[in-house]
Amino acid sequence: MGWLADMRKSYERGGLDEEEAPIDPLSLFRTWFDEALAEQVLEPNAMTLATVGADGRPSTRVVLIKSYDERGLVWFTNYESRKGRELAEHPWAALQFHWVSQERVVRVEGRVQRVDAAESDAYYASRPLDSRLGAWASPQSQVIGGRSVLVAAAAKAAAQHGLHPARPPHWGGYRLQPDAWEFWAGRPSRLHDRLRYRLVAGHWVRERLAP
Repeated sequence: MGWLADMRKSYERGGLDEEEAPIDPLSLFRTWFDEALAEQVLEPNAMTLATVGADGRPSTRVVLIKSYDERGLVWFTNYESRKGRELAEHPWAALQFHWVSQERVVRVEGRVQRVDAAESDAYYASRPLDSRLGAWASPQSQVIGGRSVLVAAAAKAAAQHGLHPARPPHWGGYRLQPDAWEFWAGRPSRLHDRLRYRLVAGHWVRERLAP
């Protein structure tokens, strides 16, 4: 254990009072996200995505949120990647944002479905050309022989698709529709604040959890 066991941080920035928190968790998320943007938190849009495979084994990876509203939180990826295959088997997932400098964590759970083709097309068209070609070039999550395979595939994609590649059929967006949120704020003495929102019969129930 050694020095790792001695690592500690005192959380002093602020708290989270359930009496002052909004009834709607999306409103609280929007406030926290906007504050992360205003404070120029490093990659505030990065979130850990947890999925479960058919064998029951969980896996995580970092993806980037690209939009959010009352319908849910959206990211884009390769449908044939490990996460895509796992979501096809088990369309439930969890997301986590960790804004370290703000001493805040947001967790979200819910059902996942693909966004419609028009939404995926619109986002794909907004990406830089290299990223659009990369979606064609990378067989995401598959074993490859080396980086040269990717370089060759990118060159081939550029030759085939030119400056205006269409969206690959294996690439697009997912939307997680929340049925649970948790907001965590660091506090002194490890007595952290945790507020959970659960969707019950179409209404959000807000409750405090022990840290």
